[in-house]
Amino acid sequence: MKNKRALFAVPYVGWMTLFVVVPIIMVVIYAFATAEGGVTLENFSSMGTYASVFTRSFWLALLATLICLLIGYPAAYFISREGPRFQRLAMMLIMLPMWMNFLLRTYSWMSVLENNGLLNQLFRNIGLISLYNGIAGLFGRAPVDHFQMIGTPGAVVLGMVYNYLPFMILPIYSVIEKMDRSLLEAAQDLGAGSARVFRKVILPLSLPGVLSGVTMVFVPSVSTFAISRLLGGGTQMMLGDLIEQQFLGGAYNPHLGAAISLVMMVIVVVCMVVMNHFGEGEEQAVML
Repeated sequence: MKNKRALFAVPYVGWMTLFVVVPIIMVVIYAFATAEGGVTLENFSSMGTYASVFTRSFWLALLATLICLLIGYPAAYFISREGPRFQRLAMMLIMLPMWMNFLLRTYSWMSVLENNGLLNQLFRNIGLISLYNGIAGLFGRAPVDHFQMIGTPGAVVLGMVYNYLPFMILPIYSVIEKMDRSLLEAAQDLGAGSARVFRKVILPLSLPGVLSGVTMVFVPSVSTFAISRLLGGGTQMMLGDLIEQQFLGGAYNPHLGAAISLVMMVIVVVCMVVMNHFGEGEEQAVML
């Protein structure tokens, strides 16, 4: 029986080895190698030149994750409190954008945010830009014919929130929905109000879903390059753009790109381990 199970696992192990383990080994080799085939740490020491890119990537990713949490948790909690019919409808509406291509969704935001896009046209038609120019003129500022939205950090964060918000809502909703309702009833029977029940029972028990959502949003956000390139207009370079530039761009340096990739992988893994450890500690505290 064990031999049959091991036989069934061979394709999976081969797939993981070929497409996960081997690429990671290649990244490690490239990160510590020179163009001549020697061993060096210069690839890591030269990353200090791109400290601003690291800072921007983690700051925007943290901001997008926080916004997703502030929106996603109340949405997941509200959906879980409704009936099954409403929950099915809400889940369909949340997952509906994910059925479309990722790049197509991002391109659609470009048509909304660009200088002559839908939002700026709306602002012109309702007189908001004229109102702004009138107020700005009082302070001696030059008039504008559009609001600059695309090519800004705000546009990049908006793209992250729009694309990754479902990954925050779904795990939180799943945990809250499966929560034992008798615990809430017991807390209410003991005299706890709604706010206290939420703070002492619902929030701690939903923490595994929160940590899963934070991980699922933060990891792709910090490594994204399509969103930052399209909505950032090339002015908001992030780690994904920097890595791509080293492998495919004019500044061809795969060894530096591999070093940056390796550092980013280590940072992401450390963050995930810390969050998982924090979640286990909270679960044990709730059980006690």
